[in-house]
Amino acid sequence: MKKMRFWVYLLLIFTVVAMSACSNEASGGKDKKTLEVALWDKNASAAVDKSIEEFNKKHPDVKVNVTYTPWEDYWTKLKTSIGGGKGPDVFWMNGPNFYQYASSGFIKDLEPYIQEDGEYKKEDYFPAVVDLYSYEGKLHAAPYFIDSVGLYYNKKFFDEAGIPYPDETWTWEDIEKVGGQLTDKENGVYGYSMDIKASQQVYYNLIHQAGGFIISEDKTKSGFDTPETKEAFKFIEKIIDKGISPSAQTVMETEGKQLFLSEKVAMLPAISVSAGEFKEVLGDNLGVAPLPKGKQAASIVHGIGWAMNDKTQNDKLSWDLIKALSGKEGNKVIAETGFSIPADKDISDIWLKSIPSLDLQVFLDAQEYGVPYPISKNTSEWQDVETKEIQGAFLGQQSIDKALDTVAKKMNEILAKENSK
Repeated sequence: MKKMRFWVYLLLIFTVVAMSACSNEASGGKDKKTLEVALWDKNASAAVDKSIEEFNKKHPDVKVNVTYTPWEDYWTKLKTSIGGGKGPDVFWMNGPNFYQYASSGFIKDLEPYIQEDGEYKKEDYFPAVVDLYSYEGKLHAAPYFIDSVGLYYNKKFFDEAGIPYPDETWTWEDIEKVGGQLTDKENGVYGYSMDIKASQQVYYNLIHQAGGFIISEDKTKSGFDTPETKEAFKFIEKIIDKGISPSAQTVMETEGKQLFLSEKVAMLPAISVSAGEFKEVLGDNLGVAPLPKGKQAASIVHGIGWAMNDKTQNDKLSWDLIKALSGKEGNKVIAETGFSIPADKDISDIWLKSIPSLDLQVFLDAQEYGVPYPISKNTSEWQDVETKEIQGAFLGQQSIDKALDTVAKKMNEILAKENSK
């Protein structure tokens, strides 16, 4: 009886072990690890997926889940999950939110991984985006792609008017002169778009072209109340008042980008990432030139970086994934898809061939006089003030000078709090 009982128990043990093995095999093994990745733009999916495929060749036992969250929900969802001690292992980071995430300890300092790696070289990347994602001199998000601002134009309007296309000699005077010539009120066509909702594309560039600044290099002072900034906004007012650009009310209802794509605007300052979308709609009528100069040339440079969750349980794997996405091979993929300028300087030439009919060199040249996107620890806080006051002024609620003084005053208060901690 005892012998029979023994064999029954042994049979049960073998059965349990066998079932467990089958279960592990079906699920890919109990030791199979998962990395969660988060970003907001599905247009980048082709490049992201290809880089993950390469990563999986080296790490076949790792599952990578990618979640695309719409921009309007991305940062709320990300901050809530990370603040709760969870969140994705690897995710997209942008300039306006970087300082807060880095200074709050939400993302890892990547320098130890870079030093141990030996292959990843910060000097391979455009300096502006390396600076953008460095906190206290240490890289906290690996540069993925960059963007700068250029002047897109519809060749059809220039050809019909017999006017030469914009080029590197253009200044603010050309915006006013040629923009006026291309404006056709009868047919609802504007020569130029001064979309005051588009800070990076419009007035941030004009401020620097006038010799001003948005935030001081030491992040202690606002430049919105300086004579140079007020000069830039007076120019915007002039172009709008002359009817060369749609009014603030018009772009509140239909943004400048949409007016350009529907051929109601002849010229539009916009970022390099827009090139593919614009080309798809306007075809061979699309052209691009450098931004017209003010007292000097300037183009706001921004870019996206891959950050690592400080609470990740798989930091070495996360670093390997970041390398696959943003290293030389990953940057080559982003260039070949034509999505944007790769952050790696040596690979940028590949991107130039992605849309042969456009002079994409304009955006690479802009790196030479590029100005990093303005950030501080609480960028979003002072940008909320900036947006409210400036848009209110252009809607007639107050003078632009008063609005700019208010922005500077409140921004300085925010910066003072940041620097007192």
